[in-house]
Amino acid sequence: MRHNKNFNHLGRQAGHRKAMLSNMASSLILHKRIETTVAKAKAVRQFIEPLVTRSKEDTTHSRRVVFSYLKQKEAVTELFRTIAPKIAERPGGYTRILKTGFRLGDGADMCIIEFVDFNEAYTLGVTPSAAPAAEAKPKTRRSRAKKATDAVEDATVVEAKKAKAPKAPKAATAKASAAKVAKKTNVGKKM
Repeated sequence: MRHNKNFNHLGRQAGHRKAMLSNMASSLILHKRIETTVAKAKAVRQFIEPLVTRSKEDTTHSRRVVFSYLKQKEAVTELFRTIAPKIAERPGGYTRILKTGFRLGDGADMCIIEFVDFNEAYTLGVTPSAAPAAEAKPKTRRSRAKKATDAVEDATVVEAKKAKAPKAPKAATAKASAAKVAKKTNVGKKM
């Protein structure tokens, strides 16, 4: 009997389930967002949150423990290099599940699971590296107007160059294209 054993088996045996969760977690780490069913997303969230917490401490032991779950070297490297520094001060809740509706084939409840700190729409597009670059740009109308006039001057120069180029007669171009077609098709050659 399974009294008080709250674990979603996802209709799979243990080996299949572990492999699927490992692959989904690796995809989530590498792509920062995946689309799946709600049940699988909840299972992946339970699977990946302890691994992300473990990645805050970059030691050989924690890397080996995470690798034993994920089984992909690239995913472990990505987790420790890019994700762990960004979520260092967050105490938990590293992922977000956004429901997207129902799948057409079987009506399964679909969702997107993503890392909280890697969604530009919710973080207002502010990243630590992008903030200083935005402040460095001058925000005046004068600079924009100057760029627009430069573009107009460049366009007039290009148009003048095009007008000076002589046009070839139509008959000559038709003969040249017919010769090219004859060369390509091997018409009249005996093999």
